[in-house]
Amino acid sequence: MFIDSHCHLDFPEFQSRLPEILGNMHSAKVSHALCVSVDLPDFPNVLKLAQDHPNLYASVGVHPDYEDTPEPTLEFLVETALKHPKIVAIGETGLDYYRMGDRSYESMEWQRERFRTHIRASIASKKPLIIHTRSASEDTIKILKEEGAQQIGGVMHCFTESYEVAKAAMELGFFISFSGIVTFKSAKDLQETCRQVPLDRMLIETDSPYLAPIPYRGKTNEPAWVSKVAEFVADLKGVSIETLANQTSNNFYECFHIDRQYS
Repeated sequence: MFIDSHCHLDFPEFQSRLPEILGNMHSAKVSHALCVSVDLPDFPNVLKLAQDHPNLYASVGVHPDYEDTPEPTLEFLVETALKHPKIVAIGETGLDYYRMGDRSYESMEWQRERFRTHIRASIASKKPLIIHTRSASEDTIKILKEEGAQQIGGVMHCFTESYEVAKAAMELGFFISFSGIVTFKSAKDLQETCRQVPLDRMLIETDSPYLAPIPYRGKTNEPAWVSKVAEFVADLKGVSIETLANQTSNNFYECFHIDRQYS
């Protein structure tokens, strides 16, 4: 069985299709999925999905791309994470300088402060971090170290960076998650990184509704298609699909501190 470690089932693309999406997961042998929060106004929908469906989990947090949105406080993140058992992580959080454009480095300080708030909430609540990093890997690793994120760890989601960045993250106790991007023909460098990441430090994800893997590229992604990511990664790693499925599922439970007996 496979686990989709990162998806957004609360997004509009899925609202009228949820029974179909869950059925497709079952058919594709995808047992569980983690529904990831990106802002506070939509967080109640993320939480409700997890509360209504035993095979779905939730996170709480605000994505670094969401600038004009209510800012999460340390107190809110900690209290919310501790109040709801189906919340297994803080995030997604991190840094994204890709859309910085002509703005100065100093003008992105709000992102770095938001990131620090999430890390502190993660440590206080003992809920691991879901990290988004784009065009900002140096600062991402630097702030994780400064804030002591190695105390709790988590996952570098939708990983597209170099093996050196992956190694630095793994040394801080983070897992590395690969999405459908790894299946793209243009992703040769990422595929080489995937080959080097140890199987026991790896997760798989869809980031749906985005980034559908080959052979579905260009379509609305969904958790069932994490099986296609798994097939590709298993081939890259030279292991059986069963080995890949079992190890990444075990890694998911370890990463998010989930007792498999009650999952």
